[in-house]
Amino acid sequence: MEVAGHQEYNAVEEGKPPARCSETRGKRPFERWRHREELMEVLLVKEAEIRRSVSVEEAISAVEDGFTRLAAGEVNLPPVMSLDMPEVKGEVHVKGGYISGADSLVIKVATGFYDNPGLGLPSGTGMMMVFSAQTGFPQALLFDNGYLTDLRTAAAGAVAAKYLARHDVSVVGVVGAGAQGRFQIMALAKVRPFQKVLAYDLDRARLTAYVEEMPDIVGVDFVAAQDVESVVKDSDILVTCTPSREPYVRAEWLHPGLHITAMGSDAPYKQELESEVLSRADLYVCDHKGQCAERGELHHGLEDGTISERNEILELGELTSGRHPGRTDESQITVCDLTGVGVQDAAIATLTYDKVLQAGLGCTLEL
Repeated sequence: MEVAGHQEYNAVEEGKPPARCSETRGKRPFERWRHREELMEVLLVKEAEIRRSVSVEEAISAVEDGFTRLAAGEVNLPPVMSLDMPEVKGEVHVKGGYISGADSLVIKVATGFYDNPGLGLPSGTGMMMVFSAQTGFPQALLFDNGYLTDLRTAAAGAVAAKYLARHDVSVVGVVGAGAQGRFQIMALAKVRPFQKVLAYDLDRARLTAYVEEMPDIVGVDFVAAQDVESVVKDSDILVTCTPSREPYVRAEWLHPGLHITAMGSDAPYKQELESEVLSRADLYVCDHKGQCAERGELHHGLEDGTISERNEILELGELTSGRHPGRTDESQITVCDLTGVGVQDAAIATLTYDKVLQAGLGCTLEL
């Protein structure tokens, strides 16, 4: 494979420097491009190598620190780019970020094509790209097939629960028995002990598989619920992780002490919680207020007037940095609105890159 510079050099007359490269005049062609060739070695890392490189605990710690850095103004965070493909029930999100002082910046591409399970494929996939923060040259391509996105999203859920959930948790409820329903519970178990999980999914076969598989992974009982209402009313922590376009968690079902982590709404047309849920919360926290106002649960609350910017709306980084204590009363109702922020991708990808380098994993592609 040739880099653009090589192609440009081959296109000009022998002995003359390429356009825009007058600083190389008088050097042999090899010398002109040697330094560029050295910079264009890219590490390719497969999903299996990524999975064994980063633990859930490490992911939680990295994401928590990322939110703290974001709250301190130490993260360069670009807007989310979305490509929606409604004709195939598909969507593509591009996120990324740079954490001040890091050696690398990160760009992530994640896709969700929700008819894929009918084809025997997972609904989500993607990759993360790591670039040098000094030169802009690519350092690594992390072919994680969406694994790191799942992991960093679950890590954010665990961070939210760490600061917003009661300490005496007995029952956890989860709506959505897909990949994120698994990752969220596995990460939550690292910050709060619990005895039982109530699960609901519209797909009964998927729900059955979930409650059969998860006890061996987490070590607690899993029960298939008949409806969302019973899950909400009987849980101390509720995690919603669906791409629903219609809200299904009603404000009338809330009860003292409940914490809700809602992570399914990451586009303006998605919504899991009735807007009144936000106004009834004693503490309402967003991963990023601006992003939630565009594509999270907050978007719908602002749009229908149930909540306004005059309400106290916190950001997760305010909790992780100690600027706000989070839950202060066991009877408080708390809600965390997670849309997925580029700092999470920057944190998890740079951590993964460092870990695979230390372990000598991946293979180098010379371009």
